[in-house]
Amino acid sequence: MIKYMLIILVLIGMAWLFIPLATEFFTPDQANMLASSYVYGTATDLNMPNAVTSVVVTYRGLDTLGEVTVLFLATAGVGFFLRRKNQSACQRRPGSEVLKSGANLLSPLIIMFGIYIFSHGHLTPGGGFPGGVVMASALLLLLMANENYSFSHGLINLTETVSGLGFVLIGLAGLLLLGLNHFLDPRWLGLGQFGKLFSAGAIPMIYGFIGLKVGAEMSGLLDSMQCDGGEQ
Repeated sequence: MIKYMLIILVLIGMAWLFIPLATEFFTPDQANMLASSYVYGTATDLNMPNAVTSVVVTYRGLDTLGEVTVLFLATAGVGFFLRRKNQSACQRRPGSEVLKSGANLLSPLIIMFGIYIFSHGHLTPGGGFPGGVVMASALLLLLMANENYSFSHGLINLTETVSGLGFVLIGLAGLLLLGLNHFLDPRWLGLGQFGKLFSAGAIPMIYGFIGLKVGAEMSGLLDSMQCDGGEQ
């Protein structure tokens, strides 16, 4: 009886919190001052059409750097706890020939699509995080389809290290070339022509490094989780 009473009280409390949100919600007919400055600055200051990217990469670039760091720590922690002491004892289920052929055919196309996503993040929806995850999904497909498939961990670690270092160096370039309060400011590189691939300063480079770093981290994590058995 007490349990049901507590459940009812919790539901009443949640309703009391959410009913004002539903009754007082309205759709604004124009952007507020902060949003307007972001939209206006995207075109005038950064010379690109994607306002979401301008916010993620520049206006709150420190948050994005923190998110990349958190992702690295999370994947490193999971990889450490799932690391096998004896890789030879790792057993993987063999895939069918249809799955193997399909994986070998689609994986290069998936990687190419991931590269397209983060290389065009300043022009169209997308960016480094989704592009990196799409690239990692291609390696996941290969791992699931081919029981003997493996990739170079040295190359994955090198890609992750170089990408993270490149991201930080681009941020420092804005600080050194444009002055204080310009960390991760992409305008130290030419802004180019509006709407073109090589435009928006260093933003395509930033998204490229983020995409490669996320893809490498997720690939390492997937490799740590891909065995059915083996000594933990």
